[in-house]
Amino acid sequence: MTTQNDASTAVTAALQQLLALLAADAPAEQLAQPAAQARAAGVGPHDQDVIAEATRTALGIHRTLTQRRRREAELAALFDTASDLAALRDLDSVLRAIVHRARTLLGTDVAYLTLNDPAAGDTFMRVTAGSVSAKFQQLRLGMGEGLGGLVAQTARPYASPDYRTDHRFRHTGAIDEGVNEEGLRGILGVPLRVGRRVIGVLFAADRTPRDFTPEAIALLSSLADHAAVAIDSARLLEETRSALVELNAANGTARAHSDALHRAADTHDRLTDLVLRGGDVDDVTREIAALLDGGLAVHDADGTELARLKTGPVVLPEQGVEASRRGGRAVPVDGNWVCAVLAGPELLGSLVLTGRADLTDADRRLFERAGLVTALLLLLRRSVAEAEDRVRGELLDDLLTAHPPGGHRNAGSLTLRARKLDINLAQPHAVLVLTCDPALRSRLLTEVARRARALGGLAGTRSGHTVLLAPTSDPGALAQQLAHELTRGLGIPITVGAAGPATGPEDLPHTHDEAHRCLQALEALGRTGDGAAVSDLGFLGVLLGDRTDITGYVDHVLGPVLTYDAQRGTELARTLTAYFNHGASLSRAKDALHVHVNTVVQRLDRVAQLLGPDWNTPGRALEIQVALRLHRLARQGRLDPEP
Repeated sequence: MTTQNDASTAVTAALQQLLALLAADAPAEQLAQPAAQARAAGVGPHDQDVIAEATRTALGIHRTLTQRRRREAELAALFDTASDLAALRDLDSVLRAIVHRARTLLGTDVAYLTLNDPAAGDTFMRVTAGSVSAKFQQLRLGMGEGLGGLVAQTARPYASPDYRTDHRFRHTGAIDEGVNEEGLRGILGVPLRVGRRVIGVLFAADRTPRDFTPEAIALLSSLADHAAVAIDSARLLEETRSALVELNAANGTARAHSDALHRAADTHDRLTDLVLRGGDVDDVTREIAALLDGGLAVHDADGTELARLKTGPVVLPEQGVEASRRGGRAVPVDGNWVCAVLAGPELLGSLVLTGRADLTDADRRLFERAGLVTALLLLLRRSVAEAEDRVRGELLDDLLTAHPPGGHRNAGSLTLRARKLDINLAQPHAVLVLTCDPALRSRLLTEVARRARALGGLAGTRSGHTVLLAPTSDPGALAQQLAHELTRGLGIPITVGAAGPATGPEDLPHTHDEAHRCLQALEALGRTGDGAAVSDLGFLGVLLGDRTDITGYVDHVLGPVLTYDAQRGTELARTLTAYFNHGASLSRAKDALHVHVNTVVQRLDRVAQLLGPDWNTPGRALEIQVALRLHRLARQGRLDPEP
């Protein structure tokens, strides 16, 4: 038997031991040792009850401390989670951090998160931690389907100790296949809410049945609240970043567009000012080529090159010009760029840019703007040319009019007017009259006017024909050249009659009449599309000419024969006369000449060498006979060779 003092000492020791164990945070099972030791020491029932009550109190204290420590750990984890989530800026990183922390805090096998898709009306798997099933990771849950669909629809947490056998939820084949393949049993899902809006569901799940406590549900809900705010913040930040990127891109585009507009406007102003200050096609070509850093060729509507810089001769791509004309834009053609120069629907010309296979949109617009300025230049040139052509046409009309109505010709005034147009009538000038199909007379006049400016002459219309006054000493050669070039250029026969040359304004009316008769003779002879002067028409020219150069005609037809006779004392001309006078008979010619027939043959062979083998054809024979008759009359003094 223990004494009362011994019992009191044992109780005191047990209580002190309990306090020491509590202070040492000993496990709960060690708190039962002081009571056991007291019973072993023979402590009385009353004292044992005191020790047992103290033990129960110590266990309660231990349990409370344990719960508080766990709660503190959970709160610390939540604070750490909030801090970690607040530091994240990328949405994917935020989502991965959330499921990882959920799995860690609740100690589950798997954690995963779904996000709502308002457009599809469902919630889809976004990110997982601990998952091994591809089918599970690709699940989509309709609103109200399965545990997750019900959480997303009702915005309330739901837990299932064993989802496979839990019939509180609407099971679907796809969801059950994914859950079974992942091997999940106990599942807890809580809503991710931003205000009143549910944006998704956060899950924690085990591969064994588990009854989630209210504390676990509260913990995951707290984590979901933090996570929802972080997700929304990350989403807003991402949207803000995207908006800033788009804004920066838009600002860059706007700046580039503004710079392009400034450059285009400045270019337009420079080119327009250049044109208005009197710049020509070469000046504009130089500016455009420098601006676009390439070669440039400018052509008129007919394809004639007007200017070219930093490039070789360019073959004008007609299809490219037509495509640019139809579309109103510059078009690429075989590594070059072509821009039609337009005034409304009218084609004035074209620009060809070389050395720039690729053009930016800004440079392409600049090239097109250069086409507009070139159109302005060509229109101004045409207006000036038309005004000048009217003045030149009026002068030409006065020069070709013998007796102006109500007055008389003032040669001095005409000469002065001509000098103001840089035309020196003291030089030899020819008059050419041109004709073609009436439908193309305006085109013919335009082309002849251009030739007149190039030659330093005058062009206009008179009596329905196009007339050209040009400085030349060889009207026939110029007429033939123009006929061939204009026929080829316009694609129709152009016939040109010429006369002259004439010096001074006095003889020009008669020269014009003679050129007109020459044109009529060409048409009568069937020589449409040809060009000639009166002197080129042989004996017909003698008949048509008012001031025919008979000596020149004789020399043109018989010159080689007469020269041969003069140098060698032969009688080739006399033999020809006898031959033709006696009907081209060799025997009668030899009788008239009192020579042997072989002599006649030899002389005629020499004539063939001098005049050509066709001298005895009907046409040549007629010309030779006329020339022989004129030569004889001139030698007898019965004909003035230059009346």
